[in-house]
Amino acid sequence: MKILVTGGAGFIGSHVVDGYLEEGHEVVVVDDLSTGKPENVNPRATFHHMDIRSEAMVRIMAKESPDVINHHAAQISVPDSVSNPLKDADINIRGLLNILESAVKNNVKKVIFISSGGAIYGEADQYPTSEDFLPRPLSPYAVSKYASEYYLAYYQHHYGLPFTTLRYANVYGPRQIARGEAGVVSIFMTNLLHGKPCILNHFPDEPSGMTRDYCYVGDVVKANARALAAGSGATFNIGTGQGTKTLELFNIIYSSMKKMRPSLSEELSRPESQQARPGDIRRSCLVIEKARRELGWEPGMDLESGIEMTLEWWMNEAGVRGS
Repeated sequence: MKILVTGGAGFIGSHVVDGYLEEGHEVVVVDDLSTGKPENVNPRATFHHMDIRSEAMVRIMAKESPDVINHHAAQISVPDSVSNPLKDADINIRGLLNILESAVKNNVKKVIFISSGGAIYGEADQYPTSEDFLPRPLSPYAVSKYASEYYLAYYQHHYGLPFTTLRYANVYGPRQIARGEAGVVSIFMTNLLHGKPCILNHFPDEPSGMTRDYCYVGDVVKANARALAAGSGATFNIGTGQGTKTLELFNIIYSSMKKMRPSLSEELSRPESQQARPGDIRRSCLVIEKARRELGWEPGMDLESGIEMTLEWWMNEAGVRGS
């Protein structure tokens, strides 16, 4: 099968590309490298340096003739969407429409769309939250993702273009950047590696921080593999079903780094406090039973082990050795 992955030079998208290649698929990557990195692109994939909003997308699809489009490219920062909602909508909505129009013109068989379980539900009354809960997006980023899901339904209804939507929890792992819904993992690790204090964003009545569902990127790759042949026209939460406070996450990261670097300063073990940012929600955790039932998928990595694997990657990238 030939799969075109938009955003395939980014954190999650590049891992998905690797996973598809390992399964024997042919992969084409489209990425403008605004947040992705050239070194993330698997050398076995065909790479096109291109913005998803470009008029040339239709020609790329005509040339490559993919069977499936896996759409990871997006504006991924909630704070950035709040400060610049026009840019967020331009990339996330107009960019998606350009992809869908190009897909219809070139007889693409399916689209796998990456949405946001970590932001789209807003302050949900149902917790953990299932796909049956009506989203209440509280940021332009979440709004753009929710609107995109309706565009997918329209293109399936009007053009017969099948889709599967994956609503990610907060994904973390190697190659992660500081921007995005789970960027706090990257930020904490980077600060600790450089001896800088960490900042804990929180609401006034919740000093331990916000609650999030942290899912390891390797498990997310498996969900994308399952979505190739299952779940047409359906939406799935992809997470762990377990909520973690930001302070708890920090303590896990600090403890893991302390094991690898005994000289790590004790002064860094207590993060500084800062008020929650516009667009932040108090808690997010996903019910994943539908993905278990219909995709045959479930997460396999526990948070402590995933953090250790991610931290080892960061330390190798930084050239840091235990001391």
